[in-house]
Amino acid sequence: MKKILLALCLAPMFVLASDSDSLFIRQLSEEIMRRGKAYDHLRDLTKKIGHRISGSEAYNKASAWGAKVMKESGADVVELQECMVPNWKRGGKDEAYLLQKDGKSVLRPIQAVALGNSMGSGAKGVTGEVIAFSNFGELEAARDKIKGKIVFFNHAFDPAEVLTFRSYGAVGAYRRSSPGIVAKYGAVGLMIRSLSDATDNFPHTGSTAYNDSFPKIPAMALGLRDADAIWEAFQKGEKMHAKLITHGRFAPDTIAHNVIGELRGTEFPDEIITVGGHLDSWDIGEGAHDDGAGCVQTIEILRSFRALGYQPKRTIRFVLFANEENGLRGATAYADRAKQRGEKHVFALESDAGGFTPRAFGVTAKGEQFQKVRSWLPLLKPYGIDNINPGGGGADIGPLNRAFGTPVAGLSPDSQRYFDYHHAQSDVFEAVNKRELHLGAVTMAALIYLVDKYGL
Repeated sequence: MKKILLALCLAPMFVLASDSDSLFIRQLSEEIMRRGKAYDHLRDLTKKIGHRISGSEAYNKASAWGAKVMKESGADVVELQECMVPNWKRGGKDEAYLLQKDGKSVLRPIQAVALGNSMGSGAKGVTGEVIAFSNFGELEAARDKIKGKIVFFNHAFDPAEVLTFRSYGAVGAYRRSSPGIVAKYGAVGLMIRSLSDATDNFPHTGSTAYNDSFPKIPAMALGLRDADAIWEAFQKGEKMHAKLITHGRFAPDTIAHNVIGELRGTEFPDEIITVGGHLDSWDIGEGAHDDGAGCVQTIEILRSFRALGYQPKRTIRFVLFANEENGLRGATAYADRAKQRGEKHVFALESDAGGFTPRAFGVTAKGEQFQKVRSWLPLLKPYGIDNINPGGGGADIGPLNRAFGTPVAGLSPDSQRYFDYHHAQSDVFEAVNKRELHLGAVTMAALIYLVDKYGL
């Protein structure tokens, strides 16, 4: 008996969720699934504004739109928080061609797009023999053969990996770091297989970086069908030349804004819960899944709380972050100001994995905090959440975790189709399903409600 009593004394003490919590979450679901505005808001964002790269006039329009919709949705206060952002311009139409063996006459065009933050080739482009590798190890073994050539990396997603974000993580370095690596050995251009496992031929852009000690060569991503064709030809021993024409450049840093709406807490107003997504997108497609979905889900939580007359105990901030894609300046500015003001951030949640069916939350928190969140799983299961996994969050709320140790979480929707659209021309409004998008907002609203009511 003494051992049992001791175990009970040492066990984490959680306030058990009640039937009233189940009822309120059901009311949230009814409100969002029957009367939700997230899908309509996403249509406005993507069709009336479109893609929203940092530093663009389109981004400025999007931040004004976000402030307007938050006010209409019932925020107590709406603020545009200024931050300086990088100002990369694509500068023109990206072009790539496979050439005949003579390296002069065009065999056919290649579906390709310049990587974000890459520098242009100049109007005449660059031409070179193609040398192909499947990984960095092969490149190192052939480094004496690279000078004057265009390197092609064909490092593919692992199709047997069920968790596609793991596949993305495994190939990400080929986009982020390759330009500087191949330029070191004298390459004049770079092509990579797009970071996707799609069956179409849309190329996927995304951020890259150079090594300032070497030339800033043009860098492009290829559609997967073209990548397969070039790789197959190279494996057969065919000599190929390619021509790359890109126009990328940086203008001076410019002003952008985080859009911040707030519901003031009634009991613990100095304890802050943040929920958000990033408002910027790459400059192809419409940024619907990445991350228009997360932005409109964030606004929908605000709207549904107001519609149900919910008065939060803690202050909830709804944030549309600037410049996630190529700089993270908005997230950094948000966390820096919080640190300067001595704010108390108790939880942050982000949606930045597409508007697909919700499956789980990933939570980065101390052991007892994590177990408390996991104890709420039965309340979330009816709405599609099958698990609460350790580890998770998002790029925009990472600075809060690093600065304050704030527990953070990320919505984990079904990931099987996300990288079909990620950073591609195909990431458009029509690719988003209304029910899936709204159900994600339901699960996020439920988790925010539980954290607000019971704390962590």
